[in-house]
Amino acid sequence: MSLGSAFQSPESKRAHVRGLFATIAARYDLITRVLSYGQDRRWKARLIREAQVTPADVVLDVACGTGDIALLAKAAGARRVVGLDITPRMLLLAREKGGGLPYLAGDMGALPISGASVDLVTTGYGLRNVPDLDTAITELARVLKPGGRVLSLDFNRPESAIVRWGYLTYLTAVGSVLGWALHGDPDTYRYIPASIRRYPGAAGVAERLRAHGFTDVRVIPLLGGLMSLHIAHR
Repeated sequence: MSLGSAFQSPESKRAHVRGLFATIAARYDLITRVLSYGQDRRWKARLIREAQVTPADVVLDVACGTGDIALLAKAAGARRVVGLDITPRMLLLAREKGGGLPYLAGDMGALPISGASVDLVTTGYGLRNVPDLDTAITELARVLKPGGRVLSLDFNRPESAIVRWGYLTYLTAVGSVLGWALHGDPDTYRYIPASIRRYPGAAGVAERLRAHGFTDVRVIPLLGGLMSLHIAHR
């Protein structure tokens, strides 16, 4: 599916994301390091610190990718950690990292998890990629116990038009080079700036969380506001 048609409907975005992440899975960790200027691991560690994981916590890491955040949650002492991703290849790579965690294949818009069964939901670069943001947030709210919390790390969509233009131009240029070099297709990583253009940004996501009943919603800017960490309570 071409990048131009990826955002025509929730179904087309779902299909594009499935195909894209199956293609890039083996290089996913490399790309997150490159595009974060090497800060990706530090941001994920910050997410876990802000989550204040306890030995009683059941943690669900959605859009878990190759398992970085799930493994950090386990290391922080959570009682149980489950990773979930829509891409089987990502789950295979996560299992290869060790840790003995259970990993499930599933869609954030229809989580195969019982209601009110999770203390903490984490996600890295997940909400921006869902076919329908409101449906995904509804599902996060459904699986969380009362008082549970959700933490989400993702790219931001800068509110300043000038900053946004520079940021997206940079991501498009770098993504094109990486796409050609690694996959022979410049559109492979052009998806990232294309998805940011259609993303409501940090403030918009915070408002969506509040609209779905989350409280104490906070946004922590990272990388000068080009990235963001959301924290919210059920």
